[in-house]
Amino acid sequence: MAEIKTIGILTSGGDAPGMNPAIRAVTRAAIFSGFKVKGIYRGYRGLVTDEIVEFSTANVSNIIQRGGTILKTARCKEFQTPEGRQLAYDNLRRHNIDALVVIGGDGSLTGARIFANEFNLPIIGLPGTIDNDLYGTDTTIGYDTALNTIMECVDKIRDTATSHERLFFVEVMGRDAGFLALNGAIAAGAEAAIIPEISTQTDQLAELIQNGFRKSKNSSIVLVAESPVTGGAMGIAKRVEEEYPNYDVRVSILGHLQRGGSPSAHDRILASRMGAAAIDALLDDQRNVMIGVKNDEIVYVPFTRAIKNDKPINRELLNTLRRLSI
Repeated sequence: MAEIKTIGILTSGGDAPGMNPAIRAVTRAAIFSGFKVKGIYRGYRGLVTDEIVEFSTANVSNIIQRGGTILKTARCKEFQTPEGRQLAYDNLRRHNIDALVVIGGDGSLTGARIFANEFNLPIIGLPGTIDNDLYGTDTTIGYDTALNTIMECVDKIRDTATSHERLFFVEVMGRDAGFLALNGAIAAGAEAAIIPEISTQTDQLAELIQNGFRKSKNSSIVLVAESPVTGGAMGIAKRVEEEYPNYDVRVSILGHLQRGGSPSAHDRILASRMGAAAIDALLDDQRNVMIGVKNDEIVYVPFTRAIKNDKPINRELLNTLRRLSI
């Protein structure tokens, strides 16, 4: 394998708190190990349009506490075509970039895998997504911060829910995964979570209503994952109005609130460890792997496994939520 001298770094897909600490860690660990670093703005689009800038340690000073991503992120249709990827590769070559670190979610790592295979380019992925839905890592960058945001929002909603004796459906992110809804419900002391993983097996709403929403409670909060499978909070609320009109129902959709904010200590540490590990992986001749953390140890997960395997929800947590909501 050709010797790596210059490493490119980009963030892609939905932004997640902790991306900046990851950019900082990759940049500084790379420079510490004698590599040059080039920052690529606006994700894969910046590769195609040549928005590539040399980075020094100064470029990443004072960003560990900032949410979002200083490198920006964008969707890129061109990169989904062979011609677009060829253009991206030509730009990499022009900047003498020998390896790439991609910080993003499922779609970003899918793009990385295709690009790596087409051009025999070493790419290391970092799992940057608030959904926590990448297989092979216990947690993803941004998940903990998003969970804390949800908890704070639900705490505030509970004040009004209790005052008015209402049933609140709070919609959180997680199109295909219920991690935020389930763990957010436990953290905020919600009565239930409606998640895509079990929507196909059971009518979660009917089950909730049949349990009587616990007669001892004058208000209830249910977290709903935004998935088409669950119908989202609006869909569930509509059903309640039609099927159980005696409930006073309200909906709160947290939306992009969940993506923002200063990253938590957990996300800063996770991003820092993973960023440094990405450089270790390249020094170790690893390629086409995502950096993960399993039982607090750094692991290398092949792209194909990280992308193709569904990350299972912990059923024990569902049971815990059910037992504690009486």
